[in-house]
Amino acid sequence: MNYNRLALFGGPPIRTTLYPPNITTSHEELEVVVDVLKRGVLSGFEGSNNELFYGGPCVRAMEEEWADYFGVNHAIAVNSATSGLFAAVGAAGVGPGDEVITTPWTMTATATAIVVNHAVPVFADIERDTFCLSPEDVEKKVTPRTKAIIPVHIFGHPADMDPIMEIAKKYGLIVIEDAAQSPGAKYKGRFTSTIGDMGVHSLNANKIIQCGEGGVVMTNDHELALKLRLIRNHGEAVIATGMKAPSLVNMVGYNYRMNEIEAALSSIQLKKLKKFQIERTKLAEYLSEKLSFFKGLIMPGTRSGCDHTYYRFAIRMDPDVIPINAKTFVKALNAEGLDWLADYIPLNQYPLYGKQVAFGEKGCPFKCPHYNGSPDYSMDTLPNVRHNLKYSFSSENIRPPMTIEDMDLMVSGFEKLFYNLNELAQYERTGH
Repeated sequence: MNYNRLALFGGPPIRTTLYPPNITTSHEELEVVVDVLKRGVLSGFEGSNNELFYGGPCVRAMEEEWADYFGVNHAIAVNSATSGLFAAVGAAGVGPGDEVITTPWTMTATATAIVVNHAVPVFADIERDTFCLSPEDVEKKVTPRTKAIIPVHIFGHPADMDPIMEIAKKYGLIVIEDAAQSPGAKYKGRFTSTIGDMGVHSLNANKIIQCGEGGVVMTNDHELALKLRLIRNHGEAVIATGMKAPSLVNMVGYNYRMNEIEAALSSIQLKKLKKFQIERTKLAEYLSEKLSFFKGLIMPGTRSGCDHTYYRFAIRMDPDVIPINAKTFVKALNAEGLDWLADYIPLNQYPLYGKQVAFGEKGCPFKCPHYNGSPDYSMDTLPNVRHNLKYSFSSENIRPPMTIEDMDLMVSGFEKLFYNLNELAQYERTGH
């Protein structure tokens, strides 16, 4: 293969076809959707105190199947993982004046779930090797205002849950796992989403298994489960029609309900989870083995006692070995027709937090009269986030229907870049 000219500088690209979309469905999904359409009832929910408060037959069957698979008392279906996070933070009793500690290296909904409940996110640093929330830094960020912790199993690798749970017990905090990217991953023999007080899965179209849009909240706590169901389904109306609630806190009434088609799809997709995990792991381990020969690239590792779902394949760079930053490296990779990401923006740099304005023009919840904290949204207390922003990049293209041949093309792209690394370093220094 001719590596003499990078595509970034006019040479021919390594890959000339687009990556295929994340299609996880087949004839089984078609059959269950047709069955629902034949019955004609597309949602079985009713926002009042009767049997329909719990949803239709597909929703209830799906919830039982997910609870059984993950070994929890309750699985609550919602219309997105975002809704699930909003409901979980609400069920935790979080409100004005409270703080919730989470990671800035996550999708925006993890933190907006806190803001929507009129509380203030506090961002702790990450572990450099896993990108997950650092338990050590979490404890440094605990204040008398702290109400909960939201660890994120980012890229499909479990956060270090044992020390996080110890911190929560020490300070009397609720733990809500954001397991959107880690369905089926285990931490020391326990599924992610089942270790904290609540855990949230995503069934978005881009996830490992999906129903288009959807989510599931896990919990073993019966009272939290009732609160979650009330928040999901117009809690204030249901309580008004006679249902007893453990508390009126955050029961203001939302519609986070999953429909029958999504529930039927979710049941089928759950049966495929292990198969998809095996296929992703095969591709990821193959790619990791091939790329580990390039000096200065650090492959995604797995903490002892943990599984990795490889929702994304994240590579770190050793700046003492590779003389360029990740953005330059990825710009050259993508010019070769490869699809990698290195322009991630950590949540603490979003305008919502930098300007501290969310609801109305008075700066609530950050400047709410009930809140007397002063959150630091600078990069000063996030050294590992700062480092990984400069020296890491990731790709989602280690999933079916990708093949070993697709991985080989990726490896060829890396070979081409390393062959021309000095030219790329000069480009970064001079701009040409």
